[in-house]
Amino acid sequence: MYLGGFQKNSLIDFPGTIACVVFTRGCNFTCPYCHNPDLATGTARPDRGVSSGNSGLNPLNLSQSDNPDQREILKFLDKRKGMIEGVVVTGGEPTLQADLTDFIQTVRQMGYKVKLDTNGTAPKVLDVLFDQGLVDYLAMDIKTDIDHYPMVMKNPGHLDRIMESIALIMKKAPAYEFRTTCARPFVSPGIMENIGKMIRGAESYVLQPCSRNVDVLDPGFAAVDEHFLSADDMVALKAAVLPFVKDTRIR
Repeated sequence: MYLGGFQKNSLIDFPGTIACVVFTRGCNFTCPYCHNPDLATGTARPDRGVSSGNSGLNPLNLSQSDNPDQREILKFLDKRKGMIEGVVVTGGEPTLQADLTDFIQTVRQMGYKVKLDTNGTAPKVLDVLFDQGLVDYLAMDIKTDIDHYPMVMKNPGHLDRIMESIALIMKKAPAYEFRTTCARPFVSPGIMENIGKMIRGAESYVLQPCSRNVDVLDPGFAAVDEHFLSADDMVALKAAVLPFVKDTRIR
């Protein structure tokens, strides 16, 4: 895989699990509030060395020959057996990586649990992972309601994949959460009601306020006060979803 960063220890990214976090490069969305802009704008093809530029990551800064980034991560995992329980694969968008399944399979064979973060545009990849029992926990980002998704998608023709992934996750994922980073104009009480209908009966839905204190894909977006929500705004969004998803939380 084409990796952009590696965090050796996390207590918050994988519920109930001490994990490390692997960051992949490349994304097929253009969310202006994205907190990993260097990863999102990078290609998913391994055509240059690994670097991050995002202060939140701990990049390996290795050359790309013989894929040393993966080799070093697997070496790290081999040494940390018994101390780390799981691996989070996030991005960017991990399902763009052609060898994602092979990488996860290797990690699972080492005895680690796996959590995958995704935007839901590759239901066929998710289906393979579920059928092979390779994912223990899945988190899918719900960007907005289906009518507003073209605002963030590079290819709006893939809208049907979003709904297909939602249905697949609710049917096959051993454990999962849907989550939304909340920023205007992508959310409102009306939009949240529509999202609630999209994921009606889901196990868990997490709302997280968008932060403006980090690097984002579109710095101009972070400069507009109206894009960001107050604590009261977040409570109103949660209330709009509760009739459809009982376990809706603000993180």
